[in-house]
Amino acid sequence: MRRIGIGLLTLGCCAVGSFVGLESQSYAQSFGTELHNTLMPASGGMGGVSIARPQDLTSAINGNPASLTQYRGTQFLFGGAWADPNIHLTQTSGIPVGSPDPLLGSFSAKSTAPGSPMANIGVTQDIDELGLPVTIGVAFVSAAGGAVDFRQVPASRGTNSALSVFSLPVSVGADLTDRWSIGTSVALGIALYNGPFLGTSSMTPDYALRGTLGTNYLLTEKTTVGAYYQTQQSYTFDNAFIVDYGGTRLVSDVAMDLPQNIGFGVANTSLMDGNLLLGVDVLYKLWDQASMYDVLYDNQWVVQLGSQLTRGKVKWRTGYVWAENPIDNNPAINIGGVVQPGGVPAVRYTQGLLAVTSQHRLTGGVGIVDLLPGIDADVMGGGMFHSSQQLGDYTNTSISSYWLGFGLTWRFNRGSCEKLPAPERWSN
Repeated sequence: MRRIGIGLLTLGCCAVGSFVGLESQSYAQSFGTELHNTLMPASGGMGGVSIARPQDLTSAINGNPASLTQYRGTQFLFGGAWADPNIHLTQTSGIPVGSPDPLLGSFSAKSTAPGSPMANIGVTQDIDELGLPVTIGVAFVSAAGGAVDFRQVPASRGTNSALSVFSLPVSVGADLTDRWSIGTSVALGIALYNGPFLGTSSMTPDYALRGTLGTNYLLTEKTTVGAYYQTQQSYTFDNAFIVDYGGTRLVSDVAMDLPQNIGFGVANTSLMDGNLLLGVDVLYKLWDQASMYDVLYDNQWVVQLGSQLTRGKVKWRTGYVWAENPIDNNPAINIGGVVQPGGVPAVRYTQGLLAVTSQHRLTGGVGIVDLLPGIDADVMGGGMFHSSQQLGDYTNTSISSYWLGFGLTWRFNRGSCEKLPAPERWSN
């Protein structure tokens, strides 16, 4: 009896629609469950391209810290974004859990959870005046926030959840030579989690650290290459799930890792007299080594393409992103160390709650330099193409989304003269 109860509990956990599902659904343009600068005010218009030459300072702080040396003086950015997904789930059969009645019934419905507002705020400061070719950056970044909600459907057995994750990265970039820079960052993640669809729970907090190491190199006067490695970020939500089964109350912690990430980027300004910036970022996400995701996702490739055309004070941006569908088509039934009583159908339902299956996104944006003296403005938007997928015999998911964002950047001291691109920054 206790084994069945624990199985029920774990199935609830794994409806990581409760946890990761909402991150992916609230941020439906994400890769698995992570954003990678796709909602930053300038980089967002370029499909998130930002590893070699980021076009807003929060992308440097949150991405490749070696690129921070491209920012001089004191610069401050205040930005925000809105992401609105359209998630539809169809379940054609109940999921048995060892009793005559299924845990879930058959239903087809759209999530009623609203879209998610986000904030992206950062500041950079170089310390060249101290004789050190170093720039420091600190940011407050929304890493996740929103909800999935099917409570209006009785057969869903109250499937719903809510999540907010904020990241506070502190980053340092340093020039080793005129062409080579390195950087490192440590980010404190703050997560507030409420779920899942089984049992009862309340908003549960946890904190976790994540480190990043990066490098940039000026290959030619017009071409910059960059790369970074990012560690896992591991959360444990104490007593996050409570289930009453057969007169016994079962309480469990929930653990989840955001994966290790490897990124490589190239940026070039050799066309149109240097007024056209072209960039490519390639990401590899190691889901198979991340707790909880290792059963539900496969490792994932992401390719981001972006362009920026400068005409006077105006910068026109476009982007395209291809993201490999991470859903594991042969999932195991052991999630969190407990064999699922509902077997593969239960795991497939969980995947349906967090399935960001679309492989294609388009973005665009506009930036204006010195909209007011020393103040730049950026706006961006994008959309993820509609996609659907059958998961096993009983679960079908479909998703699409759009997002909008803006940012204002104040530039002081030497930074108020201009935000220098890599060649000029490194030649000083």
